Amino acid sequence: DGRAEQVDRGKFGEVCTCTEKATGLKLAAKIIKKQSAKDKDMVLLEIEVMNLLNHQNLIQLYAAIESPHHIILFMEFIEGGELFERIVDEDYQLTEVDTMVFVRQICDGVLFMHKMMVLHLDLKPENILCVSSTGHMVKIIDFGLARRYNPKEKLQVNFGTPEFLSPEVVNYDRISEKTDMWSVGVITYMLLSGLSPFLGDNDTETLNNVLAANWYFDEETFEMVSPEAKDFVSHLIVKDQSERMTAAQCLEHPWLNDLAEKARRCNRRLKSQILLKKYVMKRRWKVGGAGREGSGGGGRPPSGEDDDTLSIDLSIDQ
Repeated sequence: DGRAEQVDRGKFGEVCTCTEKATGLKLAAKIIKKQSAKDKDMVLLEIEVMNLLNHQNLIQLYAAIESPHHIILFMEFIEGGELFERIVDEDYQLTEVDTMVFVRQICDGVLFMHKMMVLHLDLKPENILCVSSTGHMVKIIDFGLARRYNPKEKLQVNFGTPEFLSPEVVNYDRISEKTDMWSVGVITYMLLSGLSPFLGDNDTETLNNVLAANWYFDEETFEMVSPEAKDFVSHLIVKDQSERMTAAQCLEHPWLNDLAEKARRCNRRLKSQILLKKYVMKRRWKVGGAGREGSGGGGRPPSGEDDDTLSIDLSIDQ
């Protein structure tokens, strides 16, 4: 038996950190309530998808077990917390080259997913975690909304987070791997500027902004950002998905290459950090600062009277 400490409780279950007794390996356990046959099918799809995704920039699934009322996913524990939480730290100096390093890894992970015919469909800042609190390695998490993709079949979805949805999702049109690339563009825009390009006063306004592809480069916040970076974003946040870059094309784009040379001549702090801090604080207040799948940090750590522990059997037949 191992001990598990709860870090997040949501509508369908909770996420705990736990230790595998035989090896001492620290894991994140996502405990999902089986409320209906549909819920079980969704979890089985998530397991199927994660079993395909063996890549350094994607969270790894180690095992899954089923009890009469729950399915438990044992995943890699990622201790660095959310990327946006990390870079708004007062001791961290965010440069454009840092942004290139983060975005290149995101594109690497997305490219592997797309090669495996998987669409993530929920790419957003909360789902990008830092492996450690000091390094620059990141991983994409949360495949709960991911779908297997066959270009010959029409796939439509009507879920996601309004700020990061593409126009084709809002319109309930056919989606593709380019749907994820729109979200990569929005995340990149935010890293560079600290602004959310489509965020309105409410969800309806946000969705209308997305449908209109109504965005621009704010002159003041993008003043110190390179033309290459703006070109990169401009080829992702495009209403017509056929005109968006693929993940492979992103990795070939000049902005994401020659990083060592760029690091030598470009180390100015981005203005986006101050604005990102405001964005993160506002989101923390809005969602209550819950922890994330695979993470012991990211939001409010368990402490005091909120601590819950439970004992679960970590003897896993693989």
